[in-house]
Amino acid sequence: MSQSPDPAATAALKRFKAQRVTAIYRLDLIAKGATISYEDGTPIDMASEKARLEAVVADMDRRIAQLERAQKTDAKG
Repeated sequence: MSQSPDPAATAALKRFKAQRVTAIYRLDLIAKGATISYEDGTPIDMASEKARLEAVVADMDRRIAQLERAQKTDAKG
């Protein structure tokens, strides 16, 4: 018998995917030359921020794939 995925888990996965899209958007802005600074005006090292975001997106990709596999497995019962 097939079960439908847990609605809370599905909603959490959807939010997590949205966070990934936001991180990719920020990477795109960095690639276009955007700069950001702390509230006190100190500039943020954009090369470090780019590397950090790339690592975050890669981790999110792995976690999303794992969560989707788990949902498919749960749905099969």
